[in-house]
Amino acid sequence: ALERAGLTPDDVDLILVGTDTPDFITPSTSVVVQEKLGARRAGTFDIGCACASFPTALATAAGLIATNRALENVLVVGAYMMHKLADPSDVSIFFYGDGAGAAVVRPSAAPGVLGAAFQADGRLARSWGIYAGGTVEPASVAAIEAGRTQVRIIENYPREVNEEGWVNLTRRLAAENGFTVEDIDLAIFTQVNKTTIERVAGSLGLPMEKAHLTMQKVGYTGSACIPIALHDAIEAGRLRAGDLVVLVGSGVGYNQAAIAFRAGEAMLRPA
Repeated sequence: ALERAGLTPDDVDLILVGTDTPDFITPSTSVVVQEKLGARRAGTFDIGCACASFPTALATAAGLIATNRALENVLVVGAYMMHKLADPSDVSIFFYGDGAGAAVVRPSAAPGVLGAAFQADGRLARSWGIYAGGTVEPASVAAIEAGRTQVRIIENYPREVNEEGWVNLTRRLAAENGFTVEDIDLAIFTQVNKTTIERVAGSLGLPMEKAHLTMQKVGYTGSACIPIALHDAIEAGRLRAGDLVVLVGSGVGYNQAAIAFRAGEAMLRPA
């Protein structure tokens, strides 16, 4: 991401890392990234809304840049290594892939981020997650032996969480930011289920050709799946400068976030 932007680690002012598979409970993963990159000038913090973290982090970066003239280059990272926190004997372990993606957010005179929208429902917070190892239940021999320090699906989410939630969020994003669904040139949804994306696109009246997919290539990569899909779309020549892009992320909790922006020349520059 830095090479594509023509930057070095010394140019980075702030690093945001979105993940629910951090290196440690504390310190933050973003400060680890700062040290490994050698980005000594950069401030850091993590974004923790599971697989909705990347669009949330992009929106956070854009908002901080808009209100802080000192911020020139914000590095946004989405990373996922859930297989390390899954039970090897669980048949669903195949679901979790590893991945990471990054983007640089910078101020620009040209139109960029149009806006963002968010929604959540904490009633589903106990349905899917890792429920021991924090302050509610610290890690213990009993918790480890019972598998509570590993990711667990306690109850499957209703289909409506994404099939209706993504539709409502996309429509609200459009209505609040002066565009229509028909104006969207590229939509990238959390790459969790192709059928879900097809149903959402159908409900929105969005042709599937505008919904880029990468799950068939890399599986499900959680917080990283949206930047991976965006990179794949750029490499495939799917975007032109000025195209309207919408990213919609959905994570356990549940959290959902969407962001709309115009593709700029810099993001389409060959790596």
